Amino acid sequence: MSTEDLAHDLRLVVGALSRSVNAQNTLSPIRSVVLGTLAREGAMTSSDLAARRRVRPQTMAVTVKELLGLGYLTTRAHPVDGRKVLLDLSPAGREAIAADRAGRVGRLADGLRAHVGAGDLAVLTDAVHVLAALAERLGGPLDEPLATVRPTPWDAPGDGSAARDD
Repeated sequence: MSTEDLAHDLRLVVGALSRSVNAQNTLSPIRSVVLGTLAREGAMTSSDLAARRRVRPQTMAVTVKELLGLGYLTTRAHPVDGRKVLLDLSPAGREAIAADRAGRVGRLADGLRAHVGAGDLAVLTDAVHVLAALAERLGGPLDEPLATVRPTPWDAPGDGSAARDD
């Protein structure tokens, strides 16, 4: 199998797994993305959110208005430019994103318990660490530390990682 074939299959499987886990989310995808971005990066303007998510400012304004209406966001004056407003998570917004994330983790954990044997769970644990290291090397740092502890092959002494850095 070529690395292109593996990359193709990985993209298909990760996408399908993500869609199945996210199918029952309590938040719509765009609401989840906006709340998650604010949770990770802190307060920012609607324009900053639009730029980070690569959507038009008008599109983001609609979502921000909805989230404000739900009480998930708070606003305050921008410290440098009084014409701008900073958006941040309200306590209700923090609860909503936490519940949404917990639901996704719970659905995936239920699936793992029901359909994956102990040996494959160990393989998946190793694979998660390899994928996390790859994501970070490709410029996609994780939002939080992994819950499982397992060294990646790239972290092991004498693993030949110098050859991978060429």
